[in-house]
Amino acid sequence: MSKRLGKGLDAIFGEDVEKVLEDIQNGGSDHGQSQTEIDLKEIRPNPYQPRKTFDEAKIEELAQSIREHGVFTPILVRKSLQGYELIAGERRWRASKVAKLKTIPAIVLDFTEEQMMEISLLENIQREDLNAIEEAQAYQRLMERMGYTQERLAQRVGKSRETIANSLRLLKLPRSIQQLVSENRLSMGHVRPLITLEDEGLAYDIANRIVDEGLSVRAVEKLVKEAKLKPVKVKEEKVKDHNLVYVEEIMQNKLQTKVKVEAHSISIAYTDTKDLNRILEILGCIEED
Repeated sequence: MSKRLGKGLDAIFGEDVEKVLEDIQNGGSDHGQSQTEIDLKEIRPNPYQPRKTFDEAKIEELAQSIREHGVFTPILVRKSLQGYELIAGERRWRASKVAKLKTIPAIVLDFTEEQMMEISLLENIQREDLNAIEEAQAYQRLMERMGYTQERLAQRVGKSRETIANSLRLLKLPRSIQQLVSENRLSMGHVRPLITLEDEGLAYDIANRIVDEGLSVRAVEKLVKEAKLKPVKVKEEKVKDHNLVYVEEIMQNKLQTKVKVEAHSISIAYTDTKDLNRILEILGCIEED
């Protein structure tokens, strides 16, 4: 196992994680791992890989290179109950499958679950492989799994606490808007103002306008500000049919009490039993003795 990795992840936090991994894969002098060939069918993706989408065109391009030249840099894996799990090199693994290879060069490392999760996040962040939603989801999983506070997580990934907090706020957006971010149709700057809107329908409408009209971040901020300042519309009361108003007036004069006539209904007010009997007598509903 690597001398640096053997001391735990604390030994490489603050360093360039990608460079550390590349050093191991390229057989750096301070690493004693040996390379081996592993059947592609025995390898499973990293369960903690924060990246959910891969550029298929680039995978095919890499596959073509592998068909011609093979895999130069071994992938990193760890032994699992059934075969192996990827630590680093998922593009090479995917491209090798596309290229119809049977085996792939690999280096086996002894990583814990926590190391798998953390180093997968760090590698992708440093390579800027994650979209804003994938990064936010990865932060949330680390906090839940490792019990980190925002401050502790910020220290671990080399970001400010404010950056972590802003990233996590993206997960409060409706799923439909998160999807637009995942598809890189909306940027972090575009959706940050939308988080402040309580009306999800309004937020989605503005999100679609951003995509359709190619709005700038400044234009979105102005749009959201105007939406917040816009007064809430009070539902206007419908003008009552003048015929119903006429009938209402006749009945109130006849019965000497408040009467409300609506479409298909009449409400007559009374004060007590005596008053009710009086109204019923006027309506001819009670026969006089």
